[in-house]
Formats: sequence, C-alpha cells, structure tokens
Amino acid sequence: MTRQRLLTLLPTLIALGLLSPNTQAQTRQLNLYSARHYQTDEALYANFTKATGIRINRLDGKEDELVERIRNEGSASPADVLITVDAARLEVADALGLFQPVRSKLLEERIPATLRTPTWFSFSTRARVIVYNKSAVKREAVQSYADLAAPAMKGQVCGRSGSHPYNLSLGAALIAHDGEAKTEAWARGLVANFARAPKGGDTDQIKSVAAGECGVTLSNTYYLARMMRSTKAEDQQAMAAVGVVWPNQASWGTHINVSGAGVLKHAPNREAAVQFLEYLASNEAQAYFADGNNEWPVVASVKIANPALSALGTFKADALPIGELSKTTTLAQKVFDRAGWK
Repeated sequence: MTRQRLLTLLPTLIALGLLSPNTQAQTRQLNLYSARHYQTDEALYANFTKATGIRINRLDGKEDELVERIRNEGSASPADVLITVDAARLEVADALGLFQPVRSKLLEERIPATLRTPTWFSFSTRARVIVYNKSAVKREAVQSYADLAAPAMKGQVCGRSGSHPYNLSLGAALIAHDGEAKTEAWARGLVANFARAPKGGDTDQIKSVAAGECGVTLSNTYYLARMMRSTKAEDQQAMAAVGVVWPNQASWGTHINVSGAGVLKHAPNREAAVQFLEYLASNEAQAYFADGNNEWPVVASVKIANPALSALGTFKADALPIGELSKTTTLAQKVFDRAGWK
C-alpha cells in the first residue's frame, strides 16, 4: 500500500475499529502534509525518525490542494502537521482555523518572537533581493524596491506573476511600511517598466536577466544560492553576468519570508507533532535547512557551512513580525490586481 493511499484510508480504518487511535499512538507515527518540494528534506525527515523512533507518513502536494484536503477531511483528518513555504500560505491555513495553538518553552526560547505566531512557527528564512545585469544596469540605480518602479527602469524589469505568494508577501510588507496608496503607485510603476509579461519562476527570472532579456528582477535568495553552488556551466555563466543587491538597507531592510509549520487542529498524534516542530528548531535541523536547501536558520546561534550563503554576505533584514505581515497579503493581491500586475 502506498503512503498516500494509507493516509487516505486512515480515517476509515479508525471509524471501522480496524485501527484505533491507541494503536496509532503505540506505533509512534506522525502524519505530515508537506508542500516543501525539496529532495534534500528527505534526510531531514529520516534524521527525525532516527532520533525519536517516530515514523513519518508523508503526503506531498501543492499548498492549495493540501489546505483544501484538510478542510474536507474535517475532524476525521489524519494530518498532524502542515509544513509549507511562505507566510501568505501559512496565514491562509491559519485564517481557516486549521491550526491549533502550541505552547512550547523550547520553541519560544529558540525561535524569535517576530518569526512565530501562537499557531505556527518559522523554521527557515529567505530574502527577496534585487538581481541585475551588470552590463546593462548600474548597481547604484537599484538600491531599493522603489527603484524598480522608477522611470529609469522603463523596459528593464522582468518578474513572475503578481499573484504568486512570494510577491504577495513583499506587497504585504510594502503596505505595512508605506501604506496602501503608495504601494499601489509602486506596483503601477513596476508594471509600466516590464520588459515582458510576467512568467516563470525565480530561476527563470535570473536567467532572463543574465541573458539580457531584461535588466533587473526580484528573486528569493535560495534560488541564487542554488545556482551559485551548481556545477553546470550555464548556471556559472549566468551568475557571472548578474549582481545582487540587498534592497532598502538605508530604510527598513530587505524583505524576508519563511518556511514554517503548525500542528493541525484535529491532529491524532499531537505529542509527536509538537516533538517534530521542536526537532525542526534543533541545531541539527536548523543547520540542514541552511546547508541542504540554502535557507537561513531562524536560530541565530546555529553555525552553518554553506559557501553560497557566506558569499552573499550579511544584510539588514526587515524586522516586521511575520504574523503581522501575513495578514495583509489579501490586500496586497487587491492592490496588484488594480495595478494590472497579473
């Protein structure tokens, strides 16, 4: 029986008395719904099982599909934990009442207050930076997010969809700092500067800038770090053609986003679920987020050994609480829609 099929049948087996909650507890297992599509996470989960003896039954899927599945399963859901990327996606699940509050001294001590809420926790971060073509755009011309909407960037900007959570979270941060009206003006300026219609992912944008299809774009840092560590000649050539700017260092800092998780409201294995979250805050797991998937750990004391992250250097990060940020993503979508950023 496949793992996905097992997860599908768990509520039915329990209802029929063929598998009791007590039996589940005795087998020491955790049912994880995951929207983190990184092969490197396999070792992270294997290490948790090795350390605790708790077996992980994992169901992978797209964020929206997993959230809808949990809603439909209701109180019979076998899911214990939802793990995904981006504060906007975590907030969607939270707003639907899918998570339950978790109090853990360990999590509260290790994860900064700005990177957690009462119901979900961040375990890694990535920054949304400006990537520019070193032959076409001067570095000093793109020192802030606002610079991308300036008339000087006409025909130079490429990007992914305005409805993508990475951009919506940035929009939410801009609204929090600059207000709705100013953010809409920024989005209109950005759209007016597009070199082409939005398409593709962050890696596609980096390659487009390197090839000269456009002069500047936005990207999450772990895509850059992945290409920096790549042995492919085409990736090395692309990285040689582009430069990276930490935006807004003279003001509120560079926007960051997160990867995070929460214990689900009807988790049948709550104790194991909390133990899993605490493991993700351990030195071992935190270092793996950095070294395995090019993300920064949220625990500041953790030492990492990732040459790409080291090469990117240090920066001033936006200190806006992640819970506050996530609550304005819906408004950001409305602002981008009005501005024509499709």
